[in-house]
Amino acid sequence: MTETDRPRSILRSIAAVFAAVVAVFVLSLGTDVVMHATGIFPPWFQPMAGALFLLALAYRIVYGVAGGYIAARLAPDRPIAHAIALGVVGLVLSTAGAAGTWNRGPEFGPKWYPLALVATALPCAWAGGKLCTNQLRARAAG
Repeated sequence: MTETDRPRSILRSIAAVFAAVVAVFVLSLGTDVVMHATGIFPPWFQPMAGALFLLALAYRIVYGVAGGYIAARLAPDRPIAHAIALGVVGLVLSTAGAAGTWNRGPEFGPKWYPLALVATALPCAWAGGKLCTNQLRARAAG
């Protein structure tokens, strides 16, 4: 890699992780909006049943895997490292969210929910990165 290629590669790496963060955020928030608008979830800032938090966790897990895939697919090199970088961003953001909503009231959900978001951030991102690299390897072999 030449000296002029290095800054371009760093920018592409940052862009890959940023695009994945935006994708996960837009998908999660968009699904939340649809769930509230259709009445599946109660109005915003109203208490919600625990089973509905399980549903929210389920689609956030799927979106976390998709984000890891996106980060890996857009990465200029080392796709798993980019997926893990996304997982670290998710870990930091979900930890901040857990700290910010802890003991704030029932409208912020049960305590297991933010803890589950923290616990799943890295594994989901890694799984998405692994899915991408396996798919790319299979294409190259076949």
